[in-house]
Amino acid sequence: MKDDGYAVRAEGLEKRYGEKRALDGFDLTVRAGTVHGLLGPNGAGKTTAVRILSTLIRLDGGRATVAGLDVARQAREVRARIGLTGQYAAVDEVLTGRQNLEMFGRLFHLGGRRARARAAELLEQFDLTDAADKGVGDYSGGMRRRLDLAASMILTPAVLFLDEPTTGLDPRSRGEVWESVRALVAGGTTVLLTTQYLEEADRLASRITVIDRGRSIADDTPDGLKNRVGGDRVEVVVAERSDIPRVVKVVARVADGEPEADETELRVHAPVTDRVGALTDVARTLQDEGVRVEDIGLRRPSLDDVFLRLTGHRTETTEKEAAA
Repeated sequence: MKDDGYAVRAEGLEKRYGEKRALDGFDLTVRAGTVHGLLGPNGAGKTTAVRILSTLIRLDGGRATVAGLDVARQAREVRARIGLTGQYAAVDEVLTGRQNLEMFGRLFHLGGRRARARAAELLEQFDLTDAADKGVGDYSGGMRRRLDLAASMILTPAVLFLDEPTTGLDPRSRGEVWESVRALVAGGTTVLLTTQYLEEADRLASRITVIDRGRSIADDTPDGLKNRVGGDRVEVVVAERSDIPRVVKVVARVADGEPEADETELRVHAPVTDRVGALTDVARTLQDEGVRVEDIGLRRPSLDDVFLRLTGHRTETTEKEAAA
């Protein structure tokens, strides 16, 4: 398996738990020095894939390399080159931020002096210096996740696996984590980010792999992926059902595809390329024609839109990851 230009490669990965196939021939390539999104609902196989690539569990079939090392035959060497941040912060809330990082440094055999120095470097890098000597129990959700990211960077890994790092965070905290991830990649780290949020993958990733039922079903840039499900849409919600035909005609003038009308929700929507121009034109025309509009705006595709188009089903997968 050649790894020129790629930090992560997986071919035909398989993982079974009894009769359940958590991974069923999963393929993945991640270019070095980028953020690569692994997008899918609960039960799709994201966490299983990360656990195999980070050597936490063994694969049942296929092959994978990380940083040019075989995850099955060179697991110890792989672990020395990677970092891993799971869905929940692994830091100790009783300790301060500084004490947490120094503890992780010692666990990685840095020695007292080097552990203290590395902790100070990471606190500054992740904008936590002012809170360094406060108990982690007093940190916001975003601060805890940034501290967790810092702990995963103790040995400056070549590849960092982030498994749904912003689950449960408020928008401000998510933004803080995103900025930290961008800084890591700017410093040369490759990041594989698993997420259920199309917006998160769109903001961070240069390429996205969509996984469903243990298989890769799409691999593209964020724009390419969105275009597969119709791209951005202009959406109009009217007050009167009788106005829908008129709205369809107005939207059709700026649309890149046939407008769709949902009479139950009194909604008309259609894909557009010129987002702002289309919205302005529709709003002005409807106002001139006296159509009473309840809401009008631009809508970006959601993960549900992606999955509905690519798989025929929505993302409300009830099965949990077998390995979760």
